Parts: sequence; structure tokens; C-alpha cells
Amino acid sequence: QVQLVESGGGLVQAGDSLRLSCTWSGPTFSDYFVGWFRQPPGKEREFVAAMARSGWTTTGTYYADSVKGRFIISRDNAEFTVYLQMNSLKPEDTAVYYCAYGRAIGVVSQSRAYDYWGQGTQVTVSS
Repeated sequence: QVQLVESGGGLVQAGDSLRLSCTWSGPTFSDYFVGWFRQPPGKEREFVAAMARSGWTTTGTYYADSVKGRFIISRDNAEFTVYLQMNSLKPEDTAVYYCAYGRAIGVVSQSRAYDYWGQGTQVTVSS
């Protein structure tokens, strides 16, 4: 069973930066998606960013339009860890952020493409 553990959430002011981390353990896929979704208060879960991997190679990175140019997804090749660097944060970025991992099947921005999810970490951006 794959387990994902997120960390790095917190309360920040608009314009600040924050970095989220997600470490996974357990059986892994040779070709996979790993990414971040978020669920703002009172809204549905939405795609934030993801990368597609084949072995040790990143074959693509993807971002929601709302975070493009502000957020960066990256991976530590030495560890099973993916990061989400969030810059120029806005109050509308307030949400519970979830890390997700799954076989590289389907559409990378859709939640059903992911088999495993973390417990979520709260990010709150004050104005």
C-alpha cells in the first residue's frame, strides 16, 4: 500500500511564499503521475500541479492556469519526495492541499487518474 505524507502548510500573508513537501512510501510504479490538488473552503477539489514520470525521467509538468508562473512542482531524485513551491500567494490560494500519486493512465489533471492520496495540509493566506 502506498502512503503519502504531506507537510509544510501554515498561515501566511498575501505575497508570501510557502513550500509543501510530500513523501511517499510503498510499492511504486515505473510510470506515474505525482501531483497536488487543493480544496478551497466550500468548493470542490481542484487540480494544482503535477508531473509525469517514467523511471527517473520527468516527461512533463503541468499547472492549473490559476497558479502558472507562481507555483513550481519539483522532485527530489534521492528521495521519494515531491515539492510544491508556492510564491506570491493570494487569499484565493487558501485551501487544504493534497498530494496524489498514481499510474500514468488517464488525464493528469483529473483526480480519478490518481490511486493514492495524502491526508492533506492546510494553507491559509491572509489579506
